[in-house]
Amino acid sequence: MQENVLIAPSILAADFARLADEARVVEGAADWLHVDVMDYHFVPNLTIGLPVVQSLRKATTLPFDCHLMIADPARWATGYAEAGAYNVTFHAEAATDPVAIAKDLRAAGSRAGLAIDRDTPVEGYLDVLPHFDLLLIMTIKAGFGGQQFLPHLLDKVRAARQHADAGHLELRIEVDGGVAEDTIAACAEAGADTFVAGTAVYGADDPAAAVRKLRATAAAASAQTG
Repeated sequence: MQENVLIAPSILAADFARLADEARVVEGAADWLHVDVMDYHFVPNLTIGLPVVQSLRKATTLPFDCHLMIADPARWATGYAEAGAYNVTFHAEAATDPVAIAKDLRAAGSRAGLAIDRDTPVEGYLDVLPHFDLLLIMTIKAGFGGQQFLPHLLDKVRAARQHADAGHLELRIEVDGGVAEDTIAACAEAGADTFVAGTAVYGADDPAAAVRKLRATAAAASAQTG
């Protein structure tokens, strides 16, 4: 397992009228900025799209972790890589050829991530993981922030971590959904090393301090598991 823990605050929980300020408030504490792109087709919610990502890219030094909850990622995903995203993750459920999209993303300059939604078994995608830099496991149903964490979904994290370690894959495993101070340790113990936190960060009085506390908790739990 990779030793370093990454925290990616989700701007889905931020003040959309102050996105630049909300990004800057976690600079120096967060590792990535998680950007949830929803198209009202793949998920029943509409958030931000490429023009906002392009504008926000100029406002912060944080690497962007773009999570595309959209239909037809083969058409749209590379645009986010070209806009300067560090990592672009799309959903397995929306892709007919995930490996081809991953190759296109890497060619466009970003890392490639594959997301698995709440009701999708991870086993069907283990064999394609060598083509990806990150696997995102949803611990809620994709589409809305503020949902309750579902601990049984950590079984997917355990399965993916075992597979990645057995194959000596350099793969980050990210969890997204309900990650907070009381849940992040269990995620780390299951094998995750990258954590998306929305309300736990932007709902705090001091978002930067909240990020540091989450990292410390995850790092301690990870160290205990070896």
